[in-house]
Amino acid sequence: MALMDFIKKQFIDVIQCAENDDDVIAWRFPMQGMEIRNGAILTVRESQVSVFVNEGQIADVFEPGRYELTTNTLPVLTYLKNWDKLFESPFKSDVYFFSTRQRLDRKWGTANPVTVRDAEFGAVRLRAFGIYSYRLVDAKKFHTSVSGTLERYGVEELESQLRNTIVGHIAGLFGETSVPFLDMAANQELFGQALKEKVAPLFDSFGLALDNFVVQNISLPEELEKALDARINMNLVGDLGQYTRYQVASSIPLAAQNEGGAAGAGVGIGAGISMGQVMGQSMLAATQAPAPAPSSGTSLADEIAATLEKLHALVGKGILSQDEFDAKKAEILKKLD
Repeated sequence: MALMDFIKKQFIDVIQCAENDDDVIAWRFPMQGMEIRNGAILTVRESQVSVFVNEGQIADVFEPGRYELTTNTLPVLTYLKNWDKLFESPFKSDVYFFSTRQRLDRKWGTANPVTVRDAEFGAVRLRAFGIYSYRLVDAKKFHTSVSGTLERYGVEELESQLRNTIVGHIAGLFGETSVPFLDMAANQELFGQALKEKVAPLFDSFGLALDNFVVQNISLPEELEKALDARINMNLVGDLGQYTRYQVASSIPLAAQNEGGAAGAGVGIGAGISMGQVMGQSMLAATQAPAPAPSSGTSLADEIAATLEKLHALVGKGILSQDEFDAKKAEILKKLD
């Protein structure tokens, strides 16, 4: 019976990684029911490393090349198996292949905004995303801490852990910096370098080298971007009074062309001026600063501009929100249509 078992055994003469899937970073050579023949050929291709594991203990590691498996090429395994001379019989060992190819253009990003304290805006929520590249440099460490005895270990399984770790360090990095959000775009390269230094030790603990790390964008959520856009627009306007006079002066000729418009019947403009004065006076009354009545020589554009300036002053005092101001301004100008 023992002789029949010996005859049925399959002996391996050539060991090589036939796995062509780029998404696999670790692969175990199929050894079930087979043994490695003395003098078998091991082929390790470029961008590969092969590891022999004996009863759960890592033995010999092979860099790219072609090897004849003997006691000379398997010194650690020879010691573990107590081969004190050239062995002649087949032997069993787990053989793993690892891809050392550089993984380029890997994506990272914040799934949810990270709340931080900004030097200029106060508490804000930031998003960030970018790319990184890495490669396996220590097959022993990777086998021990990551892939283990799995038959296949994919890149996506690994990068899910890497991405989460990167994002986990972003809040701390943003919290440590005193750079305002408006200046972050000019400092993205520095942020990338700082973040790389924070996460590189984790990569090293997995047997990986973090070769490159880039922050491509730092942004605000959509609602905060709209608020920032409004602030930028106000800065571009500059003198609100001059801008409002220009808008009113541009609207009057259009209103005159409309049937029942302000220039035709005088009703729309009167209502617009009256409404502006009533709004201005009622809002200013809340701050105990009544608006002065417009002089008889004041032009229509000046009166409306003055009203809007008073309302804008309330925005600066926090009595009126920017949205409320925009709504009231649109209401006044609408009367000119």
